[in-house]
Amino acid sequence: MMRIAILTALLFLLARAPAAEAPITLEGFALPQPGRRFVFPRDHGSHPEFKIEWWYVTGHLAAEDGRRFGYQATFFRRAADRPGGVQIYLAHMALLDVKTGRFLHQERLNREGWDAGASATTLDVRCGPWSLRLTQPDVLQLAGSVRGEALFEFELRPVQPLVVFGKDGVSRKGAEAGAASHYLTFPRLATRGTLTVAGEKLRVQGESWMDHEMSSSQLAADQVGWDWACLQLRDGRSVMVYRMRRADGTADPFSTLAWVQPDGTVRHAGAGDFTLTPLAKWRSPQSGAEYPSGMELGALDPATGQRVRWRIVPLARDQELTGCITGLAYWEGACRVLDEQGAEIGSAFLELTGYAGDLRRDLR
Repeated sequence: MMRIAILTALLFLLARAPAAEAPITLEGFALPQPGRRFVFPRDHGSHPEFKIEWWYVTGHLAAEDGRRFGYQATFFRRAADRPGGVQIYLAHMALLDVKTGRFLHQERLNREGWDAGASATTLDVRCGPWSLRLTQPDVLQLAGSVRGEALFEFELRPVQPLVVFGKDGVSRKGAEAGAASHYLTFPRLATRGTLTVAGEKLRVQGESWMDHEMSSSQLAADQVGWDWACLQLRDGRSVMVYRMRRADGTADPFSTLAWVQPDGTVRHAGAGDFTLTPLAKWRSPQSGAEYPSGMELGALDPATGQRVRWRIVPLARDQELTGCITGLAYWEGACRVLDEQGAEIGSAFLELTGYAGDLRRDLR
């Protein structure tokens, strides 16, 4: 009886004890924690308790006449000082006309207010006239433009389940506790709508990829940038890979490759299980930065058990966003995926950061 009384008292005290507080940064921002239970549509929205957040959409489209396009639409939210303080919104739009090789891009920067903001209850983010909204449980609407030379309105519908990358809901980018994010992705979104370019209104359709990350620091102290790619293979699988680059040129051990099956099942591979090797070099005439021009991905394909070497080849060499407002340039471009025999087996987007400036002042 005494043991039962003691146990009952302990349970009563535990029930009354305050819950342990989640770790935060010195500035008071939240850090991603394992085991977080995501609730939608709320978690498609903004998370101002984290310092940094982005919604990232890239895609490949074709017009009825066969013309091919690549596009990017990105919305960033960053706290200016402290949790609950001023929020800054930065947005990028870009369009590649594959036939002509012409690459258009634009950047907007606004404080939170009448011309910029994001809902905390659902996906509804805007920066100036650009917006990304969840209008139905399975329908996203994207509206954007590029310097008055291109205008688009797209409808995006998931055709592959939402996935959460990382271990137990946390995508690690480095050994430091803060170098991590919650990383949510729609690997395949059927996309259709209208694109007006060079005064011509086109009906287009294709496939997009959407990332949503929330973090309070994406980089460890010794990291200078990353090489990231998303692949949509013709066999129905998708691949996400990132190599975090250290200042000494080596890859961080927390670099990751993720295989996504058509049913949304994810299989992660560590830094020692893949290689990401530049195919060539390209120097930007705008920023002067030298970027890899395409990448070779080497990895063990879990579908066959065989090692593959796939080339991620840009559809145009110059797809650099020059950072006209922020001063931080990076390369983000539409690519095709070729197997070892040179056959096209999928589409991809490749992102190369930290080659034209130090990201650590903005992402730490």
